[in-house]
Amino acid sequence: MRRTVGILTIIFMAFLLSGGQVIAAPRLQEITQEEKVVVVIDPGHGGENLGTTQNQHTEKLMTMTTALAMYEELSLYDNVEVYLTHTEDRDLSLKERAEFAQSVKADFLFSIHYNASENHEMFGSEVWVSSVPPYNGYGYQFGYEILSDLRELGLLIRGVKTRFSSKGEDYYGIIRESVNLGIPAVIIEHCHVDEARDAVYCDSDEKLQEFGRMDARAAARYFGLKSSALGVDYSQYSLAEANTDSMVKETENDTTKPDMSRITYSGAEDGSLTLTVTAADDDSPLLYYSYSLDGGKTFGPREAWPGSDTLTGEYEESFILHIEREAVPYTKPEVIVRAYNQYDLYTESNVCEVPILSEEMQPVEESDTGHGENGSQEEIEREGAGSEQGEDEDKGNIITLLAFCLGLASLLLIILTIMQGIFYHNHRKRRR
Repeated sequence: MRRTVGILTIIFMAFLLSGGQVIAAPRLQEITQEEKVVVVIDPGHGGENLGTTQNQHTEKLMTMTTALAMYEELSLYDNVEVYLTHTEDRDLSLKERAEFAQSVKADFLFSIHYNASENHEMFGSEVWVSSVPPYNGYGYQFGYEILSDLRELGLLIRGVKTRFSSKGEDYYGIIRESVNLGIPAVIIEHCHVDEARDAVYCDSDEKLQEFGRMDARAAARYFGLKSSALGVDYSQYSLAEANTDSMVKETENDTTKPDMSRITYSGAEDGSLTLTVTAADDDSPLLYYSYSLDGGKTFGPREAWPGSDTLTGEYEESFILHIEREAVPYTKPEVIVRAYNQYDLYTESNVCEVPILSEEMQPVEESDTGHGENGSQEEIEREGAGSEQGEDEDKGNIITLLAFCLGLASLLLIILTIMQGIFYHNHRKRRR
């Protein structure tokens, strides 16, 4: 009994000393401090493989800029060797990249990338890791570090994720080939170059280089490195909780849609529609939402789901959606909301038929038959001016018609006079 009380006391004291926060876990990947840490940085794409070319970007050039900056920053740390899979713009297979990492006895391979989506509607940062333990845990601990930094920068975090091929293996070749050779590997997708909210983070070489320096600092924390040149020491730094014998739950691939999505109309206040949105997904956190005002025919852009934290799996199940008056082109909107999970699968809500908007909320609709009681003063004045103009036009038409008739009568009178003269002349000739 005393032993149990003592253990509980120690745990309680540790909790208090940690400021009430969960104590972080030690690093899973064992690194011998006496030996140098070997890191391989892989600039994604190259040669004829351009990568994404959306928004006037060329990914292979972006990844090289970021990789070189990561190389320079990480080289400032003590007891580490840093390599690049290539420094020239050339074609290099995924297997060749992994084999290069094996040839230098790499402890980790970091593959540098930038993202784009088919419909240009996704935004945010993500890290892809292996599904195979213990590499899954290694990847999660690093991914948690770099994504935490990217979130501080202002980017939406899409999570540390896994994806499977049709054979049930890791989908991404650079991860699969590296793990087959016993080398942990991750893909860092820094942001989406084709979406306006992300594009501002990658529109200059300086910003691309800053991404590389952030990658280096995250790697330094992951390995517990220290730097005499930079004056930093991460040797006692603890990482996110993970394990080596099974997949980290936050990385598990979700192939199912969110379990439910529902909306209810709350009213129209302060010139906007108010709705309550509720959704849930038991397998992965909700990440985005979008809504339609025309019963699902068209949807607006995706927005970040409130309270979404893909690193912990948390999100808000309900939130209040305000739709501004200017964004409602219909007098009786039919609203539908889509709830998207971490793997971009969505579930549509019920159709919420909003009651006919009040006079303050009703959009002004143009009509050839008049504006009715809801017409504005300006429109009434325009109608009055139009009526006066119409009356003037009618008067002008009448005058024109009268002038035409008068001219026609004069012409007929002249013709009759001429004919009468001719008749009189002929009659006199016959009498003679």
